Amino acid sequence: MYRLIDTHAHLDEIENLEQVITEAKSANVVAIIGVGSDYESNQKILKLARGHKDFIYPALGLHPWNITGSEIDRNLAFIESHIDKAVAIGEIGLDYHKRVRTRVKKDLQKDVLREILKIAKTYDKPAIIHSRYAWRDSFSLVEEAQLKKAVFHWYTGTSSVLRDIVTQDYFISATPAVEYHEEHRRAVREIPLERLLLETDSPVVYWRGSEAEYEARPAHILRTLQGVARLKGVSQAQIAETTTDNALRFFGL
Repeated sequence: MYRLIDTHAHLDEIENLEQVITEAKSANVVAIIGVGSDYESNQKILKLARGHKDFIYPALGLHPWNITGSEIDRNLAFIESHIDKAVAIGEIGLDYHKRVRTRVKKDLQKDVLREILKIAKTYDKPAIIHSRYAWRDSFSLVEEAQLKKAVFHWYTGTSSVLRDIVTQDYFISATPAVEYHEEHRRAVREIPLERLLLETDSPVVYWRGSEAEYEARPAHILRTLQGVARLKGVSQAQIAETTTDNALRFFGL
């Protein structure tokens, strides 16, 4: 069994969480980064981390899907006032899918991301970046903020941006979608193992074509591990050892 860290899970959205945590520990998951996405989820993640000390570690964020004008200031103030309890800022970023842009315009997304990245920079926290269809803009804003540490979660973007991510010593994370999603598979093939983290994005539902296959749990980090090992032609033991060491250093665990 390999020591594994799920670096991205929305634990506040999972039912039967205690059972799920037990299953994760049985799969030799030694830590989970619980990510926040709005004011309420940030509060829940902090509470979960207090109840599972040295196993659940909180990241506080504001997901681009959840940006609403009246809540931005309250969210940012909460993140900053609780920053000492967080191992990272996230999930934050940009999402240029047309369904998101009809609700939250690009300029507002970028303005909010700039403000959150200022907090990350001020308090020297790593950032967990959502960048769907916004890979270049997301990278440019992180670079502009001069962050030391950033991970581009579930990266499916271009090879040119990926090369810049590597040049800046940033990371990407692999999910169980590495089993089937061609853009994600390409990115995982191209990234040096020293710049890779593993995650599940629980409780997202993973699909095979038009069929929902399963709802993710942190124990499914084993699927991520196996998929990455197959793609890279490297043993699961080496993938596990390197990515766990990467996560320990990245989050300062």
